[in-house]
Amino acid sequence: MQPYFIQLALGVCFALQLFGYQAYAQDTLKTRVLTDVVVTDGRLLLGTVTPLPPLHNNFILAGKKTEVISLQMTSANLVEKVGRQIFAKIPGAFVYDMDGAGNQLNIATRGLDPHRSWEFNVRQNGIMTNSDIYGYPASHYSPPLESVERIEIVRGTGALQYGAQFGGMVNYITRQPDSTRTFSYQTVNAVGSFGLLSTFHSIGGRVGKWSYYAYAQRRRSDGYRDNAFSDAQAQFVSLQYDFSANLRLKAEWGRSQYLYRIPGPLTDSLFRQNPRQATRSRNFYEPDIHVPSLTLDWTISPRTHLDWTASAVIGARNSVQFIAFANVPDRILPATLDYAPRQVDIDLFNSYTSEWKLRHEYRLAGIPSTLITGVRYINNDLHRRQQGQGTTGSDYNLTVLQPYRRDIHLKTGNWAFFAENRWQIGSRLQLSGGLRAEDGISRMRGRLVYLPEERIPFDLVHRFVLLGGSAQYQLTKNAQLYGGWAQSYRPVIFADLVPANPLERNDERLRDSFGHNAEIGFRGTTERLTWDITLFQLLYRNRIGSLQMTDDKGETYIWKTNIGDSRNNGLEAYAEYQLMKNRRLQLSAFTATALMDAVYVNGKLRRQNRNEEISGNRLEGVPALTSRNGINFHAGKWHGFLQYSYVSESYSDPFNTREPVPTGAAGIVPAYRLIDAGVSFQATEKIQMRLNINNLTNEQYFTKRPVIYPGAGVWNSDGRSWIATVTMNF
Repeated sequence: MQPYFIQLALGVCFALQLFGYQAYAQDTLKTRVLTDVVVTDGRLLLGTVTPLPPLHNNFILAGKKTEVISLQMTSANLVEKVGRQIFAKIPGAFVYDMDGAGNQLNIATRGLDPHRSWEFNVRQNGIMTNSDIYGYPASHYSPPLESVERIEIVRGTGALQYGAQFGGMVNYITRQPDSTRTFSYQTVNAVGSFGLLSTFHSIGGRVGKWSYYAYAQRRRSDGYRDNAFSDAQAQFVSLQYDFSANLRLKAEWGRSQYLYRIPGPLTDSLFRQNPRQATRSRNFYEPDIHVPSLTLDWTISPRTHLDWTASAVIGARNSVQFIAFANVPDRILPATLDYAPRQVDIDLFNSYTSEWKLRHEYRLAGIPSTLITGVRYINNDLHRRQQGQGTTGSDYNLTVLQPYRRDIHLKTGNWAFFAENRWQIGSRLQLSGGLRAEDGISRMRGRLVYLPEERIPFDLVHRFVLLGGSAQYQLTKNAQLYGGWAQSYRPVIFADLVPANPLERNDERLRDSFGHNAEIGFRGTTERLTWDITLFQLLYRNRIGSLQMTDDKGETYIWKTNIGDSRNNGLEAYAEYQLMKNRRLQLSAFTATALMDAVYVNGKLRRQNRNEEISGNRLEGVPALTSRNGINFHAGKWHGFLQYSYVSESYSDPFNTREPVPTGAAGIVPAYRLIDAGVSFQATEKIQMRLNINNLTNEQYFTKRPVIYPGAGVWNSDGRSWIATVTMNF
């Protein structure tokens, strides 16, 4: 990184901090910082989605599309992390259902790829959990939702402050300790279909200036499909010390781990024959991720606030698999009277982040203003060992009998500086604008047995500036117009840099993906109606793919490069109406519907032995219509929901292949319709019981044909299931 860039960033922040001290010294008003007050109304009890305030946790959110999902009173299936229920009222939220045991949430919005939510900046309590933002941005860390109080979502126009990912940010906020008690205890226990057993335990409280919260969770399931066994666990500890009302220090550590026996992909014919069958019994996958962090929260003066975080994502992503298309059976070989050796892949994550932000409130020409500025430094080392020859056995065994064919590191050092300012123009209008500048480099080093050493070194520079702005106008006390535009980017990741075979070459001019999010919306509430309607455009430039090329010697090779751009124009509409609202019964109906027109505006891509134009084709994995609709009720000690979901058909590849291929790796993804129901009963002040029925009509469906993990082909979702949960608080 250029020295002047660092000096400029730190200089601006230091000057603002000094200015904050001066403002504090000149302020003669005596101030007292009060604890947070949570106001609960009837809409919240029914799970109404609400926006975040214009200024929240040192982030400027005025004019941006934001959503908060409260899990306090929900009847959704939290134990198995059923995404379509949890994100039911988020229009356009696409959920990739490949694992009904609840090991991972795979979500996306606005036509992006939902694989492990890697188009989002995923956080827990504001701490980033993406495994390696520049090498492998997937979030393998997966906390239990029994521990989560609410989920905060900021769409893509928040890219200036959050950084990478076109999707924006998802922040899972854990439950807070009861500050009125020295000790409290909660246990959540569940049983369900397909051998599901789950237990969750948490403690929390406050002793003097110390507050603490900790949980431990374990969940096991045999799975809907044959050979789909899952065993998951998670732990978390949070310890906070309040030096004063203005200064606090918090240390947190979280871990999530699960072992999943992968049942393998299906072909379309196998899916129609029996969707519960397995094509694999020897494939296993295990991520084990630790996320430690330290956070300093300092109110320097009534006008100036500083927070600093230091965090890490440390752990491994392990797998041992027999890898082949779904129509290739894994069977004993006549020549050896044994199975074929499996492939062992191990990714080791060492991702370290330090981020600090300064908020200062001031007046300029009489206009109240807020400036937020900050610096983030990331240092990552992703060590990828792949294509190791494993055993011929059937157990989970990472033993490697021959050296890894790929043994490489991707090391990234990256600085980012951002600044965003909000102006309050009169009592109704808020304007904000800002920029984000990044400067860093990713270096790939190591060994690929099928390539000469001189082909391996690869340096990728990240150096760019993003701009953005937004506006919010208060039409009435409870209704707002909002809109914004912000540039976004997604870095070239490890998988894009590593040649898959000797025939593949990487473009040394490979560029990060750039584009923008633009949106304009209308949201508000009346006595009975809550709504948020948004028009958006997401432009995604420099998508990465492969072309077939011929060099000067007449040799044909596969060229991995930027192949084109895509654009998604869409409408997101959420509305909820209180049908009844009195002391005895609250009844509401809602819809969360998204229409999307996602196409390639230009581009070429290799298919078989030729390069084919894909301009005008629909973007893969993007249904034109996603609609979830339902009824929520709250009557005395009872509350629950009935939900209907519809997702239209989508293509699985950029060529818009309709007829399924024999392997199941390409073809149309048919439309599907699902009905879910859940009911909760508050038996006593301390005991709550819940029953959920998922996929009431036993629809046999699938949401995607993945081309990467867990294997190319049809990955069907779960049929009808039930789960009973008991929660006790002491």
